[in-house]
Amino acid sequence: MYIIPAIDLIDGKAVRLTQGDYNQKKEYNARPLEVAQQFEDAGLTRLHLVDLDGAKEKRVINWNVLEQIASKTRLHIDFGGGVQSDDDLRVVFECGAKQVTGGSIAVKNPDVMERWLSRHGADKIILGADAKNEKIAVSGWEESTEVWVYDFVQKWVEKGASYVISTDVAKDGLLQGPSFELYRNLQDQFPTLHVIASGGVSNMADIETLADMGLFGVIVGKAIYEGRVTLKELTKMSMQ
Repeated sequence: MYIIPAIDLIDGKAVRLTQGDYNQKKEYNARPLEVAQQFEDAGLTRLHLVDLDGAKEKRVINWNVLEQIASKTRLHIDFGGGVQSDDDLRVVFECGAKQVTGGSIAVKNPDVMERWLSRHGADKIILGADAKNEKIAVSGWEESTEVWVYDFVQKWVEKGASYVISTDVAKDGLLQGPSFELYRNLQDQFPTLHVIASGGVSNMADIETLADMGLFGVIVGKAIYEGRVTLKELTKMSMQ
């Protein structure tokens, strides 16, 4: 299983939110490049980079941070947050992202998401399926929908999606453990899908449980920044 450290960006700085609440923000480092370089130096190979300003404004804002990290590390970066148009997508790829996550766009403008999958391929476009009480949440989790997460994923698997990042909003940032049932269900229902778990990881035991499920990857954020897990432990467990 790939262990994928996360950097969330507000005003160009590395931060973490609790349950996606912009009022519950904690700044960890004013220089995200330093954080990314620490991940790379430890031996990790991937990075989940989220433009929280972009998610709120519905356009990519922190593209310069992406460009800086992509040009000064060899990390495989998947980028999400605010990618709402063809121009956003072009900028993000030009700035060095290897994959882009489409969440809100897949709900609100599915024709565009479908075109991206067709044009760029399923290895480049990750489906973002963030859920609150198993219902899809969009726009930086500020909007809830009545779309059941499994129906949503089923629709996009049929349209060719092969990667999904799913965050249980209720678990995110609380360090109380991931939504194991959600990921087990996704893995069981969509065995060909590359499922990436996100949110709630609090210790190595959580990661080991997810690895035992056979998931493709897990995103780890707050547990790193709060010292609940070490980069050495993560590197030892991660596929390279």
